[in-house]
Amino acid sequence: MIETIIAIAIGTIAGVGGTVTYSRNKQANTQNKAEQALAKAQEKASQIVLQAKDEAIQLENERRKELKKTESRLVDRETTIDRKLDDLDKRAERLRGQEDEVDKLKEEIRDIRKRQQEKLEKIAKLNKADAADKLLQMTERDIKNDLKGLIAKLQKDAMDDAEERAQTIILTAMERMSSEVTAERTVTAIKLTDEEMKGRIIGKEGRNIQALQRATGVDILVDDTPGMIVLSSFDPIRRQVARVTLEMLMKDGRIHPGRIEEVVAKAEKQIQKEVKQAGEDAAREVGVTGIPREMLQLLGELKYRTSYGQNVLMHSTEMAHMAGMIAEEIGADVRTVKIATLLHDVGKAVTHKVEGKHHHIGAELARKYGMKEEICHAIEAHHDDVEATTPEALCVRVVDALSAARPGARNISAENFVERMRDLENIATGFKGIDKAYAISAGREVRVIVRPESVDDLSAIKLSRDIANKIESTMQYPGTIKVNVIRETRAVEFAK
Repeated sequence: MIETIIAIAIGTIAGVGGTVTYSRNKQANTQNKAEQALAKAQEKASQIVLQAKDEAIQLENERRKELKKTESRLVDRETTIDRKLDDLDKRAERLRGQEDEVDKLKEEIRDIRKRQQEKLEKIAKLNKADAADKLLQMTERDIKNDLKGLIAKLQKDAMDDAEERAQTIILTAMERMSSEVTAERTVTAIKLTDEEMKGRIIGKEGRNIQALQRATGVDILVDDTPGMIVLSSFDPIRRQVARVTLEMLMKDGRIHPGRIEEVVAKAEKQIQKEVKQAGEDAAREVGVTGIPREMLQLLGELKYRTSYGQNVLMHSTEMAHMAGMIAEEIGADVRTVKIATLLHDVGKAVTHKVEGKHHHIGAELARKYGMKEEICHAIEAHHDDVEATTPEALCVRVVDALSAARPGARNISAENFVERMRDLENIATGFKGIDKAYAISAGREVRVIVRPESVDDLSAIKLSRDIANKIESTMQYPGTIKVNVIRETRAVEFAK
């Protein structure tokens, strides 16, 4: 048993020793292979390094060659520049020499002229200033009368040409425009479908007609005239709203207070739309843009206003066309003239609401809505109480007179015109201290001549105001009337 165990132990030891020997041999072989691979890698790396060095050397050589070429070019360029600079220096030197020669020649010429002038002064016994004065005096004496005649002739020709040209421009503008006469009124008649409709409009115990008058602000007159009712109001917009309301109610057939209020609201919206459209159409017809929306609204309201047989919107549009023609001929600002002329009567849209004359109201409205001062001034100065200081304002004033005064523009007979002129003169002569009174400028001015011994300067001022107040309270007239009181003292004596 023990022998067996010993034998096993010996065999085990022998096997372990063999294994260790094998492992050592294998490790040695692996180490040899690794050393060989390392040597090969080192050899290859050395070759790569050598190759890189060669390439670097080649690149350095090429770079040096390029630098040498660049240096050579720079040297050549520097040489060329130096040569050109030398040439410029030589040329500048020559020019300086020539300038010196020119200066010497100028000085010689001055000396020659001075000597010649001295010789001439000795011969004529006059210096330069005296000779010039004497020559001017002789020339003035010789041609003075001719110049006077020439100036007078030129002034006369200019006046004649100016008057003829102004007449041509105005007549041409008048001939190119025409408009219809419209009856001026404060009532509107509406035709009814039948007599039964009168009772329906009046309503039970007058409820419907009272609701209509209350909602529209218009007096509704129902009389014995068959098939007609009359709307009366000084406000043409309200009258138009009432007319449209009644037409809608008659067409619908339902007439009662609740329905009336609803239809009045619809009619007001429709009229406002028509008013806005009328203002925009007028501006488009005249060919102007940039007018504030509020001013266009007021302009559109003039569609329903008349003045002495002229529809105010048609009158304004007609004037704007004529003003544009005249402004173009005289060189004024056409756009400013057209806008101012189109809006010149816009104050009439609110004269029943605002105190004052329509041209002052219109100018204030234009300023309120931010329009240019040139336009505001032209609106304000289209009547005589404000002086027109610009060509544009004068254009507006001229075409306003043309539109009102040309034949057929206003529905006024010659008899009525003469009667109005006579009334103006009679009002003026009705005051104490008046010697004579004349209605001139188509009734736009009353010229009053007073007796100086009866009326002093302060009284003349009061007299003009009193006459103006009486004209305002007793007469109806378009625009304004200027009252011009003249007090003159003359001293006359005869030498015998």
